[in-house]
Amino acid sequence: MARYTCFFAVNYGNNLNLRQSIKEVLLHCNLDIIYDQSEYIMAREIPGNVSLAKLVSVEVLIDGTTATEAKTRVSLVVKNEELPLQVANHCYQVFERVNSTIALNQNWQSVESLAS
Repeated sequence: MARYTCFFAVNYGNNLNLRQSIKEVLLHCNLDIIYDQSEYIMAREIPGNVSLAKLVSVEVLIDGTTATEAKTRVSLVVKNEELPLQVANHCYQVFERVNSTIALNQNWQSVESLAS
């Protein structure tokens, strides 16, 4: 199972607007929002372009328990059932697309970031 994670902190005053902005990023990356709760968003690729094992799901956790006016921490997990036999597998490509779209987003100021 391929799995890639990213943790970042952003300077964004209102968590509701942050959530909306993250959902827009996911939609921009051709992901369908399937679950949206106050601090958790789950999205997945729309079936049809790749095999079922390669379909990617993205989980986003907005950490409201440690949020301050200066920063809000966000965890991002991108995963699928594909074995990561190649470095540039489909899951990693989607991870890179989502991660770079988040980094280029003008709606917030990135404070820190860590990908693994």
